[in-house]
Amino acid sequence: MSPQIAGVLQLLALIAALALAYRPLGDYMAGVYSSEKHYRPEKWIYRAIGAQPSAEMRWPAYLRGLLAFSAVSVLFLYLLQRLQGALPGSLGFSSIDSDQAFNTAASFVTNTNWQSYYGEQAMGHVVQTGGLAVQNFLSAAVGMAVAVALVRGFARSRTGELGNFWADLVRGTVRILLPLSVAGALVLVACGVLQNFAGIHEVGQFTGGTQEWNGGAVASQEAIKELGTNGGGYFNANSAHPFENPSPLSNLFEIFLILVIPFALTRTFGRMVGSLRQGYAILGTTAVIWLGFTALMMWTEFAHRGPAFEIAGGAMEGKETRFGVAGSSLFAVATTLTSTGAVNSFHSSYTGFGGGITMLGMQLGEIAPGGVGSGLYGILIMAVIAVFLAGLMVGRTPEYLGKKIGTRQIKLAACYLLVTPALVLGFTAVALALPTPGNSMTNSGAHGFSEILYAYTSGANNNGSAFAGLDADTQWFNTTLGIAMLLGRFLPIVFVLALAGSLAEQQPVPETAGTLRTDKPLYAGLLVGTILIVTGLTYFPALALGPLAEGLAS
Repeated sequence: MSPQIAGVLQLLALIAALALAYRPLGDYMAGVYSSEKHYRPEKWIYRAIGAQPSAEMRWPAYLRGLLAFSAVSVLFLYLLQRLQGALPGSLGFSSIDSDQAFNTAASFVTNTNWQSYYGEQAMGHVVQTGGLAVQNFLSAAVGMAVAVALVRGFARSRTGELGNFWADLVRGTVRILLPLSVAGALVLVACGVLQNFAGIHEVGQFTGGTQEWNGGAVASQEAIKELGTNGGGYFNANSAHPFENPSPLSNLFEIFLILVIPFALTRTFGRMVGSLRQGYAILGTTAVIWLGFTALMMWTEFAHRGPAFEIAGGAMEGKETRFGVAGSSLFAVATTLTSTGAVNSFHSSYTGFGGGITMLGMQLGEIAPGGVGSGLYGILIMAVIAVFLAGLMVGRTPEYLGKKIGTRQIKLAACYLLVTPALVLGFTAVALALPTPGNSMTNSGAHGFSEILYAYTSGANNNGSAFAGLDADTQWFNTTLGIAMLLGRFLPIVFVLALAGSLAEQQPVPETAGTLRTDKPLYAGLLVGTILIVTGLTYFPALALGPLAEGLAS
């Protein structure tokens, strides 16, 4: 069987698995966030934090709760790293430096999971499980809560209330992420992923000495790392490491975990707004982009140019032989079109166009299907923009799901769109203008430019993957990337919740013969075009200096 056919079969198996999970998981999540019942363990949590889960919140109160919780999480994780040397289970590792501790705390709380350290050489069991793994759950639950609040904004009328942040946070963690992660971890253990609390031990006899490895609760962290679209690896090699991802079967299952909740959330959206067809329209949009990017990546990486590629069966540099071009391409597209950031290959070693595809996937806003929660609210913002553009073309007041998109709504949507590009392009420009950051580049020319552009694209979009050629463990990159992660996460959330509040206050507009049907393929096509055109106009000059220039020169 040729590698190309094997890749197509893997893609078909993945689509079948996602299709089977789509309806039951989507309906279940809609039921979780619509339920008025509180389970006993949830009541214990509410009592411990002093929350009133049945009290409805307007968007400013919802936002205050979210920001306060995230600020405490950053502080806790920062202190946990700074005190690691004095904690049990540290495996003898010293405390983390202040700039790196800030970067890592900001990274995991914002669901970015950017890592400028070697996991197996820096973090002990307490920080890995009690700090990083916990934030894998909580940061994902925060993203889902914001998405649900926006959906309620579309579904409700003549009220500014969006639900209760604490109830949404706890339910998302306890009822969705925790049980799915337990099931996922058991499957990963069965596939051979490591799960223990072993210390550091020597492995084998190699030229010049032995090699040291430490164990850890890898499978349990790997499950929520992928399921919550987090991406932080227990080991530096991330999902290319055999302890995290030992076989083609585990690789395909991890890709499934990355995609299953974001895709199923489109069903949740349709169920909560009372129109499954609206959910199918969003699903179709994300699926078209995802399949298109996957096909482009496979074509680019399988392209045979020269005898070395012919012998290897494709561009195998930086890829694991146990996954091949197909398994690596599938993973790379899934991780950059969501906010996962996990890698099973080095994106810096991809062809020029292949590296550009991973970068463009993040620059779309990671909305196809996007991160857990963040992907749904991101594409709903694009849906508002697309409706507005359609309204301009036909001379009608734009409407979406019975809500008018007026001046306030489009300003908030536009602000959402402008935040991330401003951070990415601004920080990239400053880093290239200053002498010191440029010293971190391993390569020069177009590829070196891509290293820095990729880093800030990954940080500001809360992805977390790296181009693998940039030395980011410096005070400059630890600090600026940490700032980019925090602003790239929470500024857009401010605009999303403000938009949700303004929509919830409106009275529904009755549908007429002139209303644009947003549940039809025509609108889905308009939405795809809007996403690609807006992103292209924003990032094309930067991409032309990096991956496009490299690809055309090769």
